[in-house]
Amino acid sequence: MAKLPVVGWKETVRALKKAGFAVVRQRGSHVILKRQGYAFLVAVLCHPGDLATGTLRQIVSDSGLTVDEFAALL
Repeated sequence: MAKLPVVGWKETVRALKKAGFAVVRQRGSHVILKRQGYAFLVAVLCHPGDLATGTLRQIVSDSGLTVDEFAALL
């Protein structure tokens, strides 16, 4: 199991797009992404600097990816 990388919101959105997600909308400081054929949405916070470890872990979990799969997309 790979260690969770330290990344910002732009790298996170870029990796999720590689996984098949598309930006549905942005409201305030949240970018909402959705994967074709799935009912769930993933929200990514748009704040300067790196995402907190717990926040990134929840985003990866919500996306249905493993930490290894997410790290490979970076």
